[in-house]
Amino acid sequence: MSAIIRKIVTVVEETQMEMGRQVSPPTRRAAAIAVIENPFAGKYVEDLSPLIAIGEELGELLSKRAVAALGIDGSKAQSYGKAAAVGENGELEHAAAILHPKMGAPVRKVLGKGAALIPSSKKRSGPGTTLDIPLGHKDAAFVRSHFDGMEVQINDAPRANEIMVAVAVTDSGRPLPRVGGLTPAEIKGEDGLR
Repeated sequence: MSAIIRKIVTVVEETQMEMGRQVSPPTRRAAAIAVIENPFAGKYVEDLSPLIAIGEELGELLSKRAVAALGIDGSKAQSYGKAAAVGENGELEHAAAILHPKMGAPVRKVLGKGAALIPSSKKRSGPGTTLDIPLGHKDAAFVRSHFDGMEVQINDAPRANEIMVAVAVTDSGRPLPRVGGLTPAEIKGEDGLR
């Protein structure tokens, strides 16, 4: 089953100044969000494998769109995250089926690596909901400068029988990070932690 997509929205955020200080180079994050029909809205279905396949499909599509929006090669992306919101006739497990079993592999392929778990969030909500996409360094979870998030919203999504699915990538960490911890230069990238 392929996703029936009503719309795709791509958002790029560039921070050039923080607390009166210039951010150079600017920090940039992009999210690609698909609003899809929920094939299981309004009914309990034991086998969610069609949604798992949709997650794999959207992982590639959305990560390619987000990377293209940043105008960088996928290997230059530094952090990533994913999120989904199901409309009121869906259940959280529908979002989990899309986000977890198979979405990660195509995202990592587009980015050329990704040893760390892809941070995620899910919720049930209605049109105009805010989707908070958690972000973390793609190769080492302990890089504190990349503990972050991106907020996105589509005014008419998700409708009751829809799911809003997002993938976000960045070309950097937070603006002006200074809380210590592992730096990107110290990453070994072997176990996804350090």
